[in-house]
Amino acid sequence: MRTSEADILIVPGLGGSGADHWQSRWDAKLPTARLILQDSFDRPVLSEWRERLIEEILRAERPVVLVGHSLGSLAIAHAAPHLRDSGVKGAFLVAPPAPDVVATLSSIDPAFAASPMEPLPFPSLIIASRDDPYSSYAESERLAGSLGAELVDAGNSGHINADSGHGPWPEGLMRFAGFLKNL
Repeated sequence: MRTSEADILIVPGLGGSGADHWQSRWDAKLPTARLILQDSFDRPVLSEWRERLIEEILRAERPVVLVGHSLGSLAIAHAAPHLRDSGVKGAFLVAPPAPDVVATLSSIDPAFAASPMEPLPFPSLIIASRDDPYSSYAESERLAGSLGAELVDAGNSGHINADSGHGPWPEGLMRFAGFLKNL
């Protein structure tokens, strides 16, 4: 699959994706991509994020590929049971936080902290860092196993966001192109 053959729905995490974040850059660069905007990126509520994601998938005109970062990745995983036969062809999940870390953040709906345990109904890939402050690599391995996702080791890359030096993130875009090619 090529980018022109899919609606690429980009799902930001807590705080959204600022102008320097790789998700915002991909949104600007890929003509069939669009950011999923939430009513609140600062006080996320899982049911609202899940419903918005489902609404955007239903609006899609082509097969859908989801691109999540951090809490956005967990939103995708929690929405997955509602996405069977929805046109979603795959999910590219970057730096999902560990549920126990999410549980410590008072601004986040506690429902996000429940571990998704059901395999995703579409191909998926998790990119995880060895020194992500929001998840240990072992926790990323566990989540990948639960979701039936391929796990990619990003080495010591922090949270894979603009703060960790991943503004343009060309390596991620190349990995995403490879992921699309295999769908």
